[in-house]
Amino acid sequence: MEKRKQKIGLFLALPILLGTLVFYMVPLLITIWYSFTFGAGGTNFVGFANYQRVWANQRFQLALINTIKFLGIGVPSILILSLGLALVLNRTFLGNSFFKLSFLFPMMVPISSIVMTVQFLFQDFGICNQLLQAMGLPTQRWLNSSWAFMLLLLLYIWKNAGYNIILLLSGLKMIPEDYYHHADLEGANRWQKLHYITLPMLTPYLFFALVISVLNSFKSFREAFLLSGNSPHDSIYLLQYFINNNFENLNYPRLSVASVIFFSAILIAVLLLFILQQRKRDDIYV
Repeated sequence: MEKRKQKIGLFLALPILLGTLVFYMVPLLITIWYSFTFGAGGTNFVGFANYQRVWANQRFQLALINTIKFLGIGVPSILILSLGLALVLNRTFLGNSFFKLSFLFPMMVPISSIVMTVQFLFQDFGICNQLLQAMGLPTQRWLNSSWAFMLLLLLYIWKNAGYNIILLLSGLKMIPEDYYHHADLEGANRWQKLHYITLPMLTPYLFFALVISVLNSFKSFREAFLLSGNSPHDSIYLLQYFINNNFENLNYPRLSVASVIFFSAILIAVLLLFILQQRKRDDIYV
């Protein structure tokens, strides 16, 4: 009976497995092969020469630094903000439901509408510059200066924080109230309850929010491209820009190398997060 269930399960999952193999794994293997070759069709094997050239490329170095910087600032910021707002919204107060829905609103708005709004506000002749000019202050080139990085960061946080908040709220609802009652009897203050009860019990949800935040940060190229096109300011020149530009130039060896590095970076980041989460869980239950 058990083997029959396994066969039925495998049969039902077979279309997804075949689709993943054909549309993901095969192209990935082809891309890896192209990253070690040169010439049309990947006929000339050159080993790691393509990787050396890409690593030495200044635009790739800029893209890599900007991507790491975006991850290093954006992911912790969105997690801290999401956790803080989830803790606030977990309390009962007037308008609680409205605020919960308002944080989901950015997820429902088409990205093109959001980008148009940002351009309307921050382009050279936008609302913000008109207000600065009316107050006698110097105008800014918001989308063509170092401000572009901050705008992209804020857009990423605003667009993706709602999902994390709802996820963390569901985790907070799963913590038994008895734990907090016992803590009150022991004289624990708010910070001690947060440190010894809330955060340990919320670890699986925080981990999932962390993984989702990392993956969503790599999707910010969509917003950056719609804001600045093919020629962004250097502060928001991300790895995806480097890949996209080489795709347009039909430089397949360089494109393949950048794609493999990009994929490897995501894979390593997620694996490290899984390892850290597993160690944290083991420490909790020891």
